[in-house]
Amino acid sequence: MVLENNLSLVKKVNRLLNWGHWFSFFNILLALAVTSVYWLAEPLPVSFIGWLYLPLNWIGHTAFLCFMFFILTIFPISLVFPYQRHVRGLAAILATVAFIVLIFDAYVYANLGYHVGSASLDQAAELLRQQIVTNLRNFILIIVTVAALLLAVELTLSNFCWKKIERLKKSAIATPLFVLFIGSFMLSHLLHVYADANVKYDVTRQDNVLPLSYPATAKTFLARYQLIDLNKQNQIQLDKLSLPQQFSYQHNMVCQETTASRSTLLLVTDNFSPELVKQLASAGLRPLEQHFAPVSTDEALLNLLYSKFMIEQNAQQQLQTAPSWLAQLPEGRISISRSAETEVAQLPWLNVAAPAQYSIVFDNTPYQHWQSYSQFDNIVVLGLSGSHKQFSLAPATVWSNWAALRQLQPHQVTQHLDWLPTLLAQAGCQAQANWPGDNLLHPRTLPKLNISGGEIISFKKDKMVILRADGSYGVWSAGTLVPLNDRLDLPMLTDALKRIEQPTD
Repeated sequence: MVLENNLSLVKKVNRLLNWGHWFSFFNILLALAVTSVYWLAEPLPVSFIGWLYLPLNWIGHTAFLCFMFFILTIFPISLVFPYQRHVRGLAAILATVAFIVLIFDAYVYANLGYHVGSASLDQAAELLRQQIVTNLRNFILIIVTVAALLLAVELTLSNFCWKKIERLKKSAIATPLFVLFIGSFMLSHLLHVYADANVKYDVTRQDNVLPLSYPATAKTFLARYQLIDLNKQNQIQLDKLSLPQQFSYQHNMVCQETTASRSTLLLVTDNFSPELVKQLASAGLRPLEQHFAPVSTDEALLNLLYSKFMIEQNAQQQLQTAPSWLAQLPEGRISISRSAETEVAQLPWLNVAAPAQYSIVFDNTPYQHWQSYSQFDNIVVLGLSGSHKQFSLAPATVWSNWAALRQLQPHQVTQHLDWLPTLLAQAGCQAQANWPGDNLLHPRTLPKLNISGGEIISFKKDKMVILRADGSYGVWSAGTLVPLNDRLDLPMLTDALKRIEQPTD
């Protein structure tokens, strides 16, 4: 203590800064473990350049965040208030708080698909509220335990770095570490410049994964030095998002003999009255959150029965004949019918018939026939169309007693396009080509896709992106329909459009 008290102010500050650098290094290693959660929430790269960029971006950006945290907090405190015990303790507390925020952001990103920010505070707060309401005791226990463990780790690191600072300086690992972190940061940005210039989406799709990530882009950099034509570059990206001119909806169905006894009913109604809701609740059905359906009735029927997009303005003509997939099934495997009191003018081929084991039934007064419907094991009651003035694809009401559907991940968006593949899979039938929707019991990892007229609509967890024909776009929360101040996620749209890629021979 006598020696320390006799140190000059300069030596005190120099020792604190040396300690701060090593303290930051060990926190970088800890932060790398936390930020790995972001990559676990995303599909892995599929190309060599994507795999090369991932570790460079991960290491470089994580090191950058930790270094900036040191510059903005510990560094000025060390200069203004150079008392090692206080600085070390305060640094441990600040680092603990920073890691708690980082862990919460990783949790929000894994569930909602975007980071915590000013535009997503309501959604993040709602996610937190759901956890508190579900199990307050466990929530408090987890928070207190994690905070206590983090604080203990930070205090241990702080004390270790202070006591072993001379040995660490003599270990000769400072230079290699500096080269690794700075090199990863610089190389990741240079690789991103190349990938952005050459439209390598396996790299650019990683732009939004890590928090506070704003990589250098190629368009402004190269255009500034007149190395590319910016208009031509924009056209390249539009070409990547262009829709196939002749999209085939032909699906060769293959059905296997099924011994499954779980009968399934999709009950479609245009009248979700309070009486019906009361009947469904008393029968043990529960709402299925975040289901989207077209506002247009014609388009909703195309999505539901034909698994088709509204690309061409001839929906009424397409609805005049029964879906082609229906004729390819074994007789009586799946039925599409209506109740005697319900008329669906858009479907002249729809008849009154007894439901099969796997059925789609249109009934605007289902509570009158509930006794017969209750014989089905799995029941899904859904509104025919969505309802919203601003969007062509909007939330629709769905109630179900299907246990497997209740196990869907929180904030998992479903849409009318998903019901046909799900029902067919339940009936033991599958198509040789992919449907644009998902079998909800085994969904694909690709973002959801819908195309309504001139709009491309995509969902990724809670994020909804709409790209319009005039080039404008919007990003919203799917759960609250609140606009988010987010950039256009071209990689997300590109991945979504893979749902309609034609198979190659």
